[in-house]
Amino acid sequence: MVKLIKTTAFKSYDAKPESQMDKTTRIVREMMEVDAEQRQAKRIRLRNARLEREAHTPPETPPKAKRKPGATKTVKRP
Repeated sequence: MVKLIKTTAFKSYDAKPESQMDKTTRIVREMMEVDAEQRQAKRIRLRNARLEREAHTPPETPPKAKRKPGATKTVKRP
């Protein structure tokens, strides 16, 4: 029977080197994650600024409807 030792029972396999496509994919994913985080931070910052601005401005009143110039004239009959 073969005597088992640490190196024969559990062989450690070295990870194969990263291919050029894997490297590109990893870098692009990292760039996309950074961009997504920046977009999220910007969205939150702009939303908070909008909510604060809306809280400090009085509500707008709609302008009154103007009458048409010919609607108030009376017709003179001879």
